Amino acid sequence: MSDIALLPSVRAFLAREHGLFIHGQTVPSQGSATIPVRNPADGQTLAHIADATQADVDQAVTSARQGFASWSRSSPAARAAVLFRLADLLEAHREELAQLETLQSGKLIGISRAFEVEQAAHFLRYYAGWATKITGQTITPSLPSFAGERYSAYTLREPIGVVVGIVPWNFATMIAIWKLASALTTGCSIVIKPSEFTPLTLLRIAELASEAGLPAGALNVLTGAGHVGKALIEHPGTDKVSFTGSVPTGIAVGQAAMGAKLTRATLELGGKNAVAFLPDVATDKAVDGIIEAGFLHSGQICAAGERFYVHRSRLDPLLEALSQRLGQLKVGSPLDETTQFGPVANKPHQQKLAELFATARAEGSQIIHGGRIGDGPGCFVEPTVILAKSVNDTLLNQETFGPVATFLPYDDEDQLLHLMNASPYGLSASLWTNDLGKAMRLIPEIQAGTLWVNMHTLLDPAVPFGGIKASGIGREFGSAFIDDFTELKSVMIRY
Repeated sequence: MSDIALLPSVRAFLAREHGLFIHGQTVPSQGSATIPVRNPADGQTLAHIADATQADVDQAVTSARQGFASWSRSSPAARAAVLFRLADLLEAHREELAQLETLQSGKLIGISRAFEVEQAAHFLRYYAGWATKITGQTITPSLPSFAGERYSAYTLREPIGVVVGIVPWNFATMIAIWKLASALTTGCSIVIKPSEFTPLTLLRIAELASEAGLPAGALNVLTGAGHVGKALIEHPGTDKVSFTGSVPTGIAVGQAAMGAKLTRATLELGGKNAVAFLPDVATDKAVDGIIEAGFLHSGQICAAGERFYVHRSRLDPLLEALSQRLGQLKVGSPLDETTQFGPVANKPHQQKLAELFATARAEGSQIIHGGRIGDGPGCFVEPTVILAKSVNDTLLNQETFGPVATFLPYDDEDQLLHLMNASPYGLSASLWTNDLGKAMRLIPEIQAGTLWVNMHTLLDPAVPFGGIKASGIGREFGSAFIDDFTELKSVMIRY
């Protein structure tokens, strides 16, 4: 088969002169600098985006403050209705958004359709449902009465204000929806800064949000390099930052937010996620689990498995079967519906993975499969399996964020738990076994914000998600996001 045909609307959108989205409309940047957006499958330039200036930041924040004043006073039901309409529009423009996402990120078109658009609409509807269910508490104080007076108290959840959303390049549509939905559901306004590698879908979604009835200023989008996010975080007109990205960048974002004016921060960071197979798991099921955990979207998922622990007695046949399966994957264009494995999202990331492969070889790690990058204009990287020499190997400790599974054998469950927990990170982990009793005993011992059993990576909006240790602060999904996007006000009355 060959690549699917691009929709005329996609071609027309790419041909436009892309500005910023401020106060309900697309406007040109006040500066002249632009950044090319390239297709990672072939290296071709898709479009140019504006590199926003400080003046653009000021304009967007002013708009967001105005938008907050109106949006925060709208009724919860009205807010929900707008978000439900936006979810409908995402689905109505499913193919258009999916094609844009695949072009800019290299994501397989099937994944773009199912996860970036369909799941994004599903999450958006879930968040919208919370708009009418944000509540406080009534409290009876125990203050003494001296002249017959009485006391009553209650709490309110009030929107925190103007939110800065910083979105990574791996799931540019879905993660943007998580952030704007969290903010808008609670009555906040938001300024989103997408990655300079993958900004196109969000610019289109901002237009759809206006079509859905979102008032001017409630959602603004600024494109550009890292300086744009920094300016937004430190701006006196912003109240909270919601960041998804790498651990080092997340730490810097958190420090900048606190150092600016104690700006609230939710940090959903990466890590070095552990995947453990107990000896009772069949080889074919384990191979399926490894591919699900470590190779979906070329491993470019913050919760993807990177450290794989297999009982020593099962290691050799598993590595052989895994190598055989990976060797059969069809690698090619992500716009070809039969392709099973596409490129990574950008050239800098491809080069980072090449450097990590060189490090693995220098340290004596055994590359069982793959370990090479493509030599063409695209950003292709072979699906790679590595057998670590020791617990100190770089690829067992440094996040790769790519199609790289690094293995280490274990001999007993106590050693397994030590290996899984011996990391400064704790975003996610998974445990694979047919013994439910054993799984239930091990679950409390595994240090991770999200733990899957006999599955990995899949998220549901009803289940809170976030990390412990250096993998982040705060939670997304469920009702947990409400705490992070609202301030708690206590009211006491004497009568």
